[in-house]
Amino acid sequence: MANHKSSVKRIRQTSVRRLHNRYYGRTVRNAVKKFRNLTSKEEATKSYPAVASMLDKLAKKNVIHKKKASNLKSKLAIFANKL
Repeated sequence: MANHKSSVKRIRQTSVRRLHNRYYGRTVRNAVKKFRNLTSKEEATKSYPAVASMLDKLAKKNVIHKKKASNLKSKLAIFANKL
């Protein structure tokens, strides 16, 4: 167990942030899966900006790496253009 007040607070903060990051990470992964299951180009072009925005927000808050977000956006754009 932690001995300092600051380390106890840090443990509390870390656990809260971890749950927060897990929730938003899972939400984005589900959105990406849903996007990859689309079959019409109109739906894909309509939903791409929302998914890309979600990825950018996660990268900005360091939930995922910025290059991972960039790679995912690139692959999703290629997928949307192939439809």
